[in-house]
Amino acid sequence: MRVLGIETSCDDTGIAIYDSKKGLLINEVYNQRNLHNMYGGVVPELASREHMTAMIFLLKKIFKNKSIAECIDIIAYTAGPGLVGSLLVGATFACSLGLSLNKPVLPVHHMEAHLLSPMLNFKSIKFPFIALLVSGKHTQIIGAYKFGKYEILGNCLDDAAGEAFDKTAKLLGLKYPGGAELSKLACNGIEDYCYFPRPMIHHPSLNFSFSGLKTFAAQKINKCNQSIQEKANIARAFENAVIDVLLIKTKKALKKQKWKRLVIAGGVSANHNLREKSKKMVKKYFNGTVFYSSPEFCTDNGAMIAYLGFLRHKEAKKPQLEILVKPKWSINDLFF
Repeated sequence: MRVLGIETSCDDTGIAIYDSKKGLLINEVYNQRNLHNMYGGVVPELASREHMTAMIFLLKKIFKNKSIAECIDIIAYTAGPGLVGSLLVGATFACSLGLSLNKPVLPVHHMEAHLLSPMLNFKSIKFPFIALLVSGKHTQIIGAYKFGKYEILGNCLDDAAGEAFDKTAKLLGLKYPGGAELSKLACNGIEDYCYFPRPMIHHPSLNFSFSGLKTFAAQKINKCNQSIQEKANIARAFENAVIDVLLIKTKKALKKQKWKRLVIAGGVSANHNLREKSKKMVKKYFNGTVFYSSPEFCTDNGAMIAYLGFLRHKEAKKPQLEILVKPKWSINDLFF
């Protein structure tokens, strides 16, 4: 079975083909960083327009090989959550392509695709496990009981961790998206030079809040001498605080569920310090294992959509004109 995956939830256009026997055949991603950098963040209208241009370019690139088009069995696309304009572009292309090729179409959940993306690298991951989904729009702790059965154990009450990274990076004068740039800057920071609070670590729930941490960072930045070293010190303190909060809450979830497997996914999962500290934490307290994707599968991509489409292929519908999107689709409610 061969699945074409289309991802357009935010500002990355992803097209991929996954083969049930050969694995991932094609994974093409077009990002809009240069476009949105001048605005310091994603502009939804511009993102959806750029998806239209990028989608045509990527599809033409893939379908130059006619044998690939003829061998596609299912077309899977991101139906939510995400920016409604961006989602509609991908959904429209997917449904139109399905109709023209007479192939079944499958709307899939963006966060479930992230959650299962480490399986592109590690087929041996077994349920149940705790999943920490950390991206620019979501910070969630999820109990994954089995394929298709998930429970949100902890959620973000305001800014997601990735969003806090990007906003703090902007305050430090770094380019958008600034999360990775902030981490690079933090490498030169002096350990324990300044202390940042760890929001909600003593709260009985597993929820997160990073808005206050971002405000604290803004105050520190305004008071510092604006030297590169001072900014690096602040970046390191900020990154340490975010990672500590993520892992303290995740540790509580693992202890509560009495599980030993942890999956970390989403854009922030590419963070080197998060990976290293999570491995030490899970090994020390649970003698368990941590799984995460290779860097190219951490951010939004078509590969994870194609792979999820393969896993859910029995739910695919015959070609139809109905275009389905759910901008605020919860992983607790996977079915339309």
